[in-house]
Amino acid sequence: MTRTPPPPTATLGYALFATRWLQAPLYFGLVVVQGVYVYKFFNELWTLILRCVSGRADETYVMLAVLKLVDVVMIANLLIMVIVGGYETFVSRIDLQGHRDQPEWLSHVNPNVLKVKLATAIVGISSVHLLQMFVDVHHTQRHDLLWGTVIHMAFIVSAAILAYMSGPMAARSEHAHPPREHAPADQNALADQHAHHRGGPDPAAGPAPGAGLQPATGPLPVPAQAGPPARESHAEDRIRAAAFPARKQLEDFDTGYPRVFDRDAVARLGKLDFVAACRNVVFTGAPGTGKTHLAIGLGLRACQAGHRVLFATAAEWVDRLAEAEAAGRLGEELAGLDDVPLLIVDEVGYVPFDADAARLLFHLVAHRYERGSLIVTSDRPLERWHEVLDGPSLPAMVDRLAHHAETVCLEGDSYRRRPATSAWVERSY
Repeated sequence: MTRTPPPPTATLGYALFATRWLQAPLYFGLVVVQGVYVYKFFNELWTLILRCVSGRADETYVMLAVLKLVDVVMIANLLIMVIVGGYETFVSRIDLQGHRDQPEWLSHVNPNVLKVKLATAIVGISSVHLLQMFVDVHHTQRHDLLWGTVIHMAFIVSAAILAYMSGPMAARSEHAHPPREHAPADQNALADQHAHHRGGPDPAAGPAPGAGLQPATGPLPVPAQAGPPARESHAEDRIRAAAFPARKQLEDFDTGYPRVFDRDAVARLGKLDFVAACRNVVFTGAPGTGKTHLAIGLGLRACQAGHRVLFATAAEWVDRLAEAEAAGRLGEELAGLDDVPLLIVDEVGYVPFDADAARLLFHLVAHRYERGSLIVTSDRPLERWHEVLDGPSLPAMVDRLAHHAETVCLEGDSYRRRPATSAWVERSY
């Protein structure tokens, strides 16, 4: 296959973008400064302990020494925000998604958030300096006290203005870069309404007869949202960026239609443990049986729990990867998807794929293997994917997809045909 060389403008853009790595030594230099402040903190602490033990420390000295220690800690906190937030925003992604110690602000860090947090940190440091002046007011000149107060108020006003402006700036950025519109998906995939679980990583093994099946009566036992509550505005941003074709909540799942339904499977998946563990979920079944509904429901939950999600049909994913490969940046495109903990690949098998398309899907699945989670929906089990996917990469793709995966089989007639069938039966009588 002949690869089309990227245009000169694209090459120049890639070169300019690569210059962001010139900033990396700057952040490593700030790490050294962080070490200097650690030394300064313990030096001041040791001096305070010696003065207190020897009885040469009065109350004013202790208070000033403590404020100085607090000042050092706050500046160190400021350095951490600049180092981690700046490196994450301007140089390269720090992949800590799912780590229990990940800072809350890191999940939605951007230049506006970083600037506001830095401004508030500077106000806090200025407050400590001003308090030191008031504590030691007998040794502080009135001129210094006056200008210290004026400068502190200037910091407060500046931080307030910056916080006020960050909202409209973020809104303009969102309007300037709207979420990617997807081609109209098969509407038959949007009304899927029930599921049946099949465990085990072996894609060739069929579900055990009657295993895990229960009558579908009563509400769906959806667990409480995993993780700490996310800020609603950021959750909505993630939901819009995911480009779901519709909003399908797990709580809206129709349990009155399926003949049988494994409630425990959805309860396990609803906890979102599979996202943190970089495991996959595969929904298989005939059209209209609940695959896309469950996939979107899990995706919405992931967005609300602080995870980034991207939704697209299998054909759209192939088109996206083919475009990247034609531009000579397939590897960069796949690496960029590492920033998204959960990808949803809908409707595998609805459109037959040739060997090149299957190869691109293999690249996606292989790159995500044990690196990020996939939710895949298909109208046929994995062992029958050879009917619609061609090429030597198919067995390797199925093997990687099924490993560390929970496969959920959906059985029954199409949910969309139920109202029409019921009405026809009533008219027949």
